[in-house]
Amino acid sequence: MDWRDRITVNPRILVGKPTVKGTRIAVEMVVDLLAAGWTHQQILDSYPTLTEQDVRACLGYASEILHGEKVYPLEPA
Repeated sequence: MDWRDRITVNPRILVGKPTVKGTRIAVEMVVDLLAAGWTHQQILDSYPTLTEQDVRACLGYASEILHGEKVYPLEPA
């Protein structure tokens, strides 16, 4: 499954934050819930418009963004 099929960015929805297509549910919120210890089932029960594939797409999006992130250590002053 490709996250691009389920995640969209629209400047008119949540100021352009990535969201699950057809919803106003931000990828950021889904990842935050998972980080807080929520299970996939708890998220699906609380947000019935989401599917298991949507939750996985949020993780896939976050993973790809992190893989592309570059961190450059600063020299001590």
